[in-house]
Amino acid sequence: MDALEIARWQFGITTVYHFMMVPLTIGLGLVVAIIQTLWYRTGKPEYLRMTKFWGKLFLINFIMGVATGIVQEFQFGMAWSEYSRFVGDVFGAPLALEALLAFFVESTFLGLWIFGWKQLKRGVHLACLWIAVIGSLFSAYFIIVANSWMQHPVGVEMIDGRPVMTDAWAVFTNNTALVAVPHTLFGALGVAGAFLLGIAWYHLWRRRHDGIDTVGADGRIIPGEAPAVPGRDKADYTVWMRSLRIGAVVAMISFGGTALTGDLQGKLMFEQQPMKMAAAEAACHDGTGFSVLSVGNLGGKNCDDIVAVIEVPGILSYLAKGDFITEVKGVNSLLSEYQEKYGTHLPDNPLYGDRAGKEIQYVPVMEVTYWGFRMMIGFGGIAAFAALLALWVTRKGVLPQSRWLMRLAVFGILAPFGANSAGWIFTEMGRQPFVVAPNPDPSGIDQVFMFTAAAVSPGVSAAELLTSLVVLTAIYAVLLVVEVRLLVKYVRGGVASAMPELAHAAKDSRSKDDGGTPPSAGSGDDVLAFAY
Repeated sequence: MDALEIARWQFGITTVYHFMMVPLTIGLGLVVAIIQTLWYRTGKPEYLRMTKFWGKLFLINFIMGVATGIVQEFQFGMAWSEYSRFVGDVFGAPLALEALLAFFVESTFLGLWIFGWKQLKRGVHLACLWIAVIGSLFSAYFIIVANSWMQHPVGVEMIDGRPVMTDAWAVFTNNTALVAVPHTLFGALGVAGAFLLGIAWYHLWRRRHDGIDTVGADGRIIPGEAPAVPGRDKADYTVWMRSLRIGAVVAMISFGGTALTGDLQGKLMFEQQPMKMAAAEAACHDGTGFSVLSVGNLGGKNCDDIVAVIEVPGILSYLAKGDFITEVKGVNSLLSEYQEKYGTHLPDNPLYGDRAGKEIQYVPVMEVTYWGFRMMIGFGGIAAFAALLALWVTRKGVLPQSRWLMRLAVFGILAPFGANSAGWIFTEMGRQPFVVAPNPDPSGIDQVFMFTAAAVSPGVSAAELLTSLVVLTAIYAVLLVVEVRLLVKYVRGGVASAMPELAHAAKDSRSKDDGGTPPSAGSGDDVLAFAY
């Protein structure tokens, strides 16, 4: 067993799992804040219903994100102590601000929002949600600042073999972070958009399937009511149709934003981490062509067996340089440059354990970088196409009765999750064999880098890491079951699952119709019903 590989698997599994919650929390929080603002401005009850329903799902995901995120902080000390020593002077500031400022603000005002529905004025209550959402944006910013420094070290000076921060402004305004932040936020909005679209499609389909809504002679929908089912009234139709169309618009905006910021991010990567982008394109040789499809031996360590089956001339140059004629260096040319700058073998140092003196593999796993890059774009494109289709087919307010289209819309929720995860994996694994990447770009600081082989904790055995890997993976699997079951429960329950007062109102109405005594006023209106 290799301690380094087990530590990497542990970090990869827990981090990718946690990152599944992050974009939904950020994107859905922003959408809920906008919807509640619409309720505050218009007073329309459908916006209140939307706020409470989507807010309930937002809270479930937020809590799970907190639970899974706590482990990330401990992992640095448990499995990556050498890495923590190396980056500690730089990471101290952004991570402290993320915890002490952003997260505390976010959690405090989110608590006020949860429990303040009746206790706070409507404007103050809305402000609490916006402050919490803005706090989550700052939280993402501080985390991305730290990660971007690993991609492009700036603002430091090497003292006794460790980078010491000398320019905090340079660290917090790192051009890598300034591009990665909006790219990540647009990706988060894409997740939220698909989430709204898929769930709203399911409820609109169910209303048609149950015979609540019908289609008139003019081809337009006639919303109906089902008095026996709490919340299944005409306003319920408006809730889902508006949610669907808002989700589709958000998804379209997200795709445009991620495409623009992704292009800028790609150009930066070509300058700062050229090997990562060359591997992402399977560009073994210098040239201008973009590979639409390349094939090679699975697990191959070099470019010798890779063949470009479909290639478009000029596109690679545009992605890297913004024109169609500039040649871009391929893997083979870059490999000799990396070997000349950073050596051909790992230092013969006890810090590297059994890997000391071994040949350095500067080319990342190309199956991961190549297909991860394409999955990121492909899943994003699928989500955008689904959003465009949804806007088109619902332009008259009518949703197709097809069960298969409904299922595709629900499963389509996973597409932007896949895009976000593929992009994150590509970004991190494409940086290997470095945990802190060197800077061939003149705007960075040369010779500030760290090999991943030197980052793992020397005092932790492979058996201990394997034990923690199994335990954490099992715990995360249980949390996954809990989250999915909670989300499915409240999604199927519809608006009434987040607004028990609708069920009590229906019960009151039936009691009056039957001549009975209605329950006391305010029954089921306790704020804890929304919170829990």
